[in-house]
Amino acid sequence: MTVKLFYSDPYLREVRAKVEKVEVKDSKVRLKLDRTIFYPEGGGQPGDIGIIKGDGFRVEVEKVEGKEDIWHEGKVKGRIPEVGEEVELELDWEWRYENMRQHTGQHILSAILKKMYNSDTTGFQIFPEYNKIEINFDEELTWEHILAAEFEANEVVWDNLPVEVEEYEELPEEVHNALRKDLSKNVQGKIRLVKIPNIDLIPCGGTHVKNTGEVGFIKVLNFYKKTKNIWRIEFACGYRALIYLDKLLEDYWRSLNEMSNKNRPLLERMQEFKQLLEELEGEKDQLRKELWEWKSKALLQEAEEINGIKIISFLDTWEMKDAQAFIVYFIEKNPKTVVLIVGSNYLLFAKNKNIERISMNELMREVLNEVGGGGGGSEILARGGGFKRSPEEVIEIAKKFLKEKIKED
Repeated sequence: MTVKLFYSDPYLREVRAKVEKVEVKDSKVRLKLDRTIFYPEGGGQPGDIGIIKGDGFRVEVEKVEGKEDIWHEGKVKGRIPEVGEEVELELDWEWRYENMRQHTGQHILSAILKKMYNSDTTGFQIFPEYNKIEINFDEELTWEHILAAEFEANEVVWDNLPVEVEEYEELPEEVHNALRKDLSKNVQGKIRLVKIPNIDLIPCGGTHVKNTGEVGFIKVLNFYKKTKNIWRIEFACGYRALIYLDKLLEDYWRSLNEMSNKNRPLLERMQEFKQLLEELEGEKDQLRKELWEWKSKALLQEAEEINGIKIISFLDTWEMKDAQAFIVYFIEKNPKTVVLIVGSNYLLFAKNKNIERISMNELMREVLNEVGGGGGGSEILARGGGFKRSPEEVIEIAKKFLKEKIKED
């Protein structure tokens, strides 16, 4: 079993240890040591990163995992370490310390949400730029709820309260009753509790700062409903909160500067922009319909008629979605009409619903069997693509098959 020095002193940044096991996998090595300062991933907190070095080698630790036996995995430079060798361990302290601040900040925020709204934290995870918790909350969570909780949480931070760790072989009843969250049935061995006096008491296997003041401050960045009564809250503490807010404000001001009216708030500018966009879309739709009407008249004049059915076929440079919008508009307004459109990489066949016994899906299959590609659809509308022949050849083949079907009918 690996001795976990990160529990006895989470501020220990360097130490010597002995290699007990070595595994090699591709260009990476996995080391089990007799003791370690590297925290393994678990409980929502990411594993530590850093360096393990010895005579003639250096391992850049990228992943740490395990419970009783802790394994350190990373790229090795130089020779492969050997069992029994002494090595030096160096933490990436900035990464570890920020994770300690985030984890302690989560304890504070979760405790305040429990106190104010009786909301239990059901999930927690630290990411490189922010953290997330999930809470149960039966009402509609608002920014007013969040701001009130932030004020309370940051008061705890600024009170600079001690963060204490207590270990028990078995929990006394009064301690068990004081827990914010009940002890998991999976816990084995010593029970490790993290305590912030008069604020929080909870089982936890992570690393934490010595006092709440080291958290810096807590800022909620976003929140949204995940399921019926589960809300996800994204937040950050300390430097990560400052960096996140700096990026957010840079994006805010740069976005505002792109507006013709640069006055705050951005929401009003976006509402103006949205209204203008809706007006332009309305004008665009009107122009599109006028274009479709003129195009329809021109196509009808050139239509070929067989047994009372008008055949309209043409090559087009429109994108498929635009061509489909037109073809649906056209067949709805023109009875006894079939339209065949071939683009550079698509086929669209459609008929007016009053035409019976001719299936566009069947016609599509027959054409694709001849020219290659795939597609399908319904009796009324079929789409295809991936053909191996030129668009000019494809449309002639499609017209040929369609005419045969009309004549048979």
